[in-house]
Amino acid sequence: MTSGTVSRTMRDRVVDAAIRVTTERGWAKVTMSRLADDVGVSRQTVYNEVGSKNDLAEAMVERELARFLSVVVEAFDAHPDDLVAAIRTSTRGVLEHAHDNRLLHAVVSATHGADTELLPLLTTNSEALLSTAKAVLVERVTTHDLDLPDDRRDAVVDTVVRVVLSHVMQPSADPVATADDVAWIAARVLR
Repeated sequence: MTSGTVSRTMRDRVVDAAIRVTTERGWAKVTMSRLADDVGVSRQTVYNEVGSKNDLAEAMVERELARFLSVVVEAFDAHPDDLVAAIRTSTRGVLEHAHDNRLLHAVVSATHGADTELLPLLTTNSEALLSTAKAVLVERVTTHDLDLPDDRRDAVVDTVVRVVLSHVMQPSADPVATADDVAWIAARVLR
């Protein structure tokens, strides 16, 4: 293995341990010492791999975002000729994934207690999350022949991403109904 591969694997182990501690005991219980013990390395190795605790939080969010976005990519790949179906399927998949996501539940449920440090990464300080999600969606949407200028296309993508994220954080209906609603709105705007 190359040193880059070893480093990535150690980083993954540290992030995995942080996710496990967060979902089982809360973010406040995540310390570099605890992670070092869990992974079987020195505390300095943990710092070298992930940086600060804030950097670790961002790495955890990035990991989960990648999982959510893989659902989006799969949905668009399954519906290469039907943009509305791709939006419906990806929205449903994301909402179903959110329903079963232990880390997301740990972050959102922390709002009812004092352990709320992670929540801003998904809400008020979510620029990186939003820009990454929008970039993936723009890449997929641009493969479709839309009669929209780029700025309007980007506005539709921004709106869809924000609506879906809102339902991830605070669902108001089951994933199927929400996906149908998002697809209906997208169909009206896109056609």
